[in-house]
Amino acid sequence: MAERLIGAHMPTSGGLDKAVRRGAEIGCTAVQVFTSSPQQWKSKEVTDEAAAAFRAACDETGIGTHVVSHDSYLINLAAPDEELRAKSTAGLIGEMRRCGRYGIPLVVSHIGAHVGQGTDVGLERAAEAMKTVLEETPETVTLLMETTAGQGTVLNSTFDELGRLVGMLDGHPRLGVCLDTCHVLAAGYDLRTVEGYRAVMEEFDEKVGLDRLKAVHANDSKFPLGSHKDRHEHLGQGEVGAEAFLCLVTDPELAQVPVVVETPEAESHHAANVARLWEWSRAAP
Repeated sequence: MAERLIGAHMPTSGGLDKAVRRGAEIGCTAVQVFTSSPQQWKSKEVTDEAAAAFRAACDETGIGTHVVSHDSYLINLAAPDEELRAKSTAGLIGEMRRCGRYGIPLVVSHIGAHVGQGTDVGLERAAEAMKTVLEETPETVTLLMETTAGQGTVLNSTFDELGRLVGMLDGHPRLGVCLDTCHVLAAGYDLRTVEGYRAVMEEFDEKVGLDRLKAVHANDSKFPLGSHKDRHEHLGQGEVGAEAFLCLVTDPELAQVPVVVETPEAESHHAANVARLWEWSRAAP
């Protein structure tokens, strides 16, 4: 049986190839990265040298194609402001094209917020923008909608909304989901026990389709069930709890889905959180 895909969002100082190598050093078999600053619209062009160095690092570490990119925090595909929506669409197209150059197969996006327009209008605008993104980006790159905590007017805090977007894009083959454990708990999905975890995953399968789940963010939560607050905690030290993570990394349905931590204090604590996932993954179900 192939080894599970467990890892972390790695800092990219010095280049994406350095992020991959640092990830491998702390036990990652998958990594997540930013290909550009998540707080800026501008991005550097991907050079042939940078792309080659990144692919070499992936090959040499054994991480291969098990890399996930996270898009800019500025992007809002549902924005009521047409200029911002167009800028967001172009920004996500740029991110997916960069990933095509690097050979990164998955891009995670928060998609956006309706900002008072209402959920229906927000989803319609997001779907229209996503259609454009998918039409204008490489066939090798899949767009993943991230589950959210439901703060403010942010979309995709429910499996119903995710399922609606899949339907609005006619089940596009390059459209998937990244499930964040902190976010789904904050949104009201109780996955803290074996029974709860199974119920949550069954509902996801019914409303979205388990085949659409292409990545997982393994984060504990500082705030309780249904709080709608997005604050990550170290694994096993928050409101999600150890049992949920044990279920996650022993779930046979997710054996080849990248599970990455985005917990606080990356430089000093990612190694410990990755080690916890490996320990749980080797425990008896």
